[in-house]
Amino acid sequence: MSDDEPKSAVELAMARLRKKDQEAGVAERPLTSEQRAAIAEARSVCEAKLAEREILHKAAVARAADPDALAVLEEEYRRDRDRILYDRDKKLDEIRRRE
Repeated sequence: MSDDEPKSAVELAMARLRKKDQEAGVAERPLTSEQRAAIAEARSVCEAKLAEREILHKAAVARAADPDALAVLEEEYRRDRDRILYDRDKKLDEIRRRE
């Protein structure tokens, strides 16, 4: 892409972020093949956990009749999803920081 061509909002934002990182001294390093494999594995495990949790949640909702019980189940499901996603993000950050 030449400098004369119009850029999308995403491209402009990414350019600003790269410039900000350079000014802050953050070095950009490409991921190794081992890191890529570990990231793929972590994402796969997370997707499996989310799918399992969703199946269990749907089964529990089908058995529940009380609106209060449904609210509790929904809150537990939301909390579990958030925890699984947080754990995934933490794991991905650890993988990216490895040398």
